[in-house]
Amino acid sequence: MTIDRFRIRFFIPALIASVCSTSVLSADAQGIRYSERADVKTFIAEMKEKHDFPESWLIRQFDEADFKPSVIKFILPPADPKVRSWKTYRSRFVEPKRIAAGRAFWHTHAATVKRASEQFGVPEEIIVAIIGVETIYGKHMGHFETFSALTTLAFDYPPRAALFRSQLEELLLLAREEGRNPRAYSGSFAGALGLPQFLPGSIRRYAVNFDGDDKVNLDTPGDAIGSVASFLAAHGWVPGGPIVAKALVDDTAAAPLIAQGIKPQKLPSEMVGVLTRPDAPQEAAALIDLVTPNQATEYWLGYQNFYVITRYNRSSFYAMAVHDLAQALKQ
Repeated sequence: MTIDRFRIRFFIPALIASVCSTSVLSADAQGIRYSERADVKTFIAEMKEKHDFPESWLIRQFDEADFKPSVIKFILPPADPKVRSWKTYRSRFVEPKRIAAGRAFWHTHAATVKRASEQFGVPEEIIVAIIGVETIYGKHMGHFETFSALTTLAFDYPPRAALFRSQLEELLLLAREEGRNPRAYSGSFAGALGLPQFLPGSIRRYAVNFDGDDKVNLDTPGDAIGSVASFLAAHGWVPGGPIVAKALVDDTAAAPLIAQGIKPQKLPSEMVGVLTRPDAPQEAAALIDLVTPNQATEYWLGYQNFYVITRYNRSSFYAMAVHDLAQALKQ
């Protein structure tokens, strides 16, 4: 899944610049191989101890890993993290070309999508929409060599080093399980793979062989479709449950409700200052704000299934874009 879910939005730009300039100097300008660095040597020792990887084999992998400055560039947060625009974000994903591609994909793989929906309880349009948001149905899966990209982020991007070291560990385990060279994988700048953009850890936990060929391959539509549904079901998708409901909110009441987070906690009737349609489900929800500069903020109630979509990508914008694209595809 894309690292919009993991992108960092709240670091001070000056601190980021300092961190990255130090990283480039250590890994690139000085020409030090990753295998020669103390932090990488520690990681190699941990992998040998935890998972019985041969030390000499790991050294060879890191000998051939390249520092990727473009990866650092892409992972950096915006210069002004306060500038968010729901209208701009939505327009990237809910637009005619992606809708047309989604309908064609759905038509071509209708039987597989239906089977995944029935097996895992996730609506067909949600499965199709996620693949559309992630890669436009395989058109943009990324061409970064995954081992080098994750190595760069694990050892030269301190703000999320722990996350990416864990994913580098997962990639090595995945490659061993699949009998592949860990440097043979390619995907997004943040290490996400295949049509649904799963990180290596998610592939190991949630990906499924859904096309009956005895191996998982997320570059294929069948396995991608089944794996998206599997991921959502494993994270608590409620079959037939609501996703969102429109809300009208007194601005003075919005801030404390939004501060409670994206996980559903209160019934709509318990939210002071929030008005909903009479048919809005009376189930635990969270208040979601979709902000566009110089326009009125959109407020929605996000139910359990909305929260589940944010487990795929930890962004309310992302989850709402998936919802809106799904509705457009369904129409």
